[in-house]
Amino acid sequence: MSKTVKKQMEIADSVIEEIADYVLDGEITSGEALETARYVLMDTLGCGFLALQYQECTKHLGPIVPGTIVPNGSRVPGTQYELDPVHAAFNIGCIIRWLDYNDTWLAAEWGHPSDNLGGILATADYVSRQNIAEGKSPLTVEDVLIAMVKAHEIQGVLALDNSLNRQGLDHVLFVKVATTAVVTTMLGGTKKQIMNAVSNAWVDNSSLRTYRHFPNTGSRKSWAAGDATSRGVRLALMAVYGEMGYPTALSAPDWGFQDVLFGGKELTLARPFGSYVMENILFKISYPAEFHAQTAAECAVELFPKVKERIEEIDKIVITTQESAIRIIDKTGPLHNPADRDHCIQYITAIGLLFGHITANHYEDETAADPRIDTLREKMEIVEDKQYSKDYLDPEKRSIANAVQVFFKDGTSTDKVAYEYPLGHRFRREEGIPKLLEKFSQNLESHFPKQQAKQIFELCENSNKLKTIPVHQYIKMMVI
Repeated sequence: MSKTVKKQMEIADSVIEEIADYVLDGEITSGEALETARYVLMDTLGCGFLALQYQECTKHLGPIVPGTIVPNGSRVPGTQYELDPVHAAFNIGCIIRWLDYNDTWLAAEWGHPSDNLGGILATADYVSRQNIAEGKSPLTVEDVLIAMVKAHEIQGVLALDNSLNRQGLDHVLFVKVATTAVVTTMLGGTKKQIMNAVSNAWVDNSSLRTYRHFPNTGSRKSWAAGDATSRGVRLALMAVYGEMGYPTALSAPDWGFQDVLFGGKELTLARPFGSYVMENILFKISYPAEFHAQTAAECAVELFPKVKERIEEIDKIVITTQESAIRIIDKTGPLHNPADRDHCIQYITAIGLLFGHITANHYEDETAADPRIDTLREKMEIVEDKQYSKDYLDPEKRSIANAVQVFFKDGTSTDKVAYEYPLGHRFRREEGIPKLLEKFSQNLESHFPKQQAKQIFELCENSNKLKTIPVHQYIKMMVI
């Protein structure tokens, strides 16, 4: 091998190296980011507990081979399962995402950075229990919070300028990359091992987005992130056991990710890694619905008292929105399952106008059979507001604006109700956090006995106490 070729093989893609440097040496000094991560931890687990009510979700849970128990393995919160960390990550990731109710990040690419908690929490429990068995110190919940900030940052910064969806690829690739980097670090990986693992995550590629769009929208969108975060754990374990990496997995001519799957464009980082994403994360507080429709849902619920007695008199409904919403959740025609319905801005708006609230049950077949829903959908017009689209991409705003106005057959109309920022936006934190805590409490009570739910809630609400508790003890509180 010539010296030139050898040197080329040793020069890694800068994105891979910057990710490795960040997870290994980056310090999280932002109190706001760590406090927000605590709320993300509560909210994300709460979404998982609520999902355990749905058999379509729980059928995916447990060991691959029934009856398998892994001593000192990873527990799945809300269950009695004790699994290897790879499959535990899938289980946790599956319940987190099932109801489309956990946090969201919107940029050139979309996604849900708390999906990474599947891999982070499974690995943290596994490492802590192994450490205890070997007489070492366990990880604490603060270690989990720091890992969450870093995973959010990697996924979110990658999403700022790099659109996978325009290539037909699914955003969970960024989950896989973020989980891989953070988990390799949690397992004690060196910089070289982290880079090896991350390069393999890119080589893995991504699933297609076809299961999120007509005519193939389906339930895979609810377990795709669990699949991605579990794969991240698998690649991390392989790397710390000595598996090689591929330094130019992104930039290699003809065969790298950029040439094969990214249209020849260079993958870039829009800003240095820090804690920007966690500080600006969007919570889904009020409604389990695709995030581009959250403000449309707020508008519809606000209009409910003015239209509930006049449903038959409605002539048309105008929804004013942003370009991204039109591209991914503007749907006409039949909707075949809950996964299809919770990604349809017309369906979500119709539910708000008809019932005055929106829950996960509204996407099930029983509610969807109400003929009034499709009648209202057929009367809806979707209009783009160019300013909404511009503000959506503005890093100082990151708005997700929608407006809804109802017109009646007699020529009258409601006011045009508009919301620029949803309740879970950073600009509405003061208003949103009390409701987020209420959501968490309700989700706990949906699954745990009253006293157990109370103990979990009180611990999570106490920031100082929560940070210091060992991870394995924290998870044990949520075994049922």
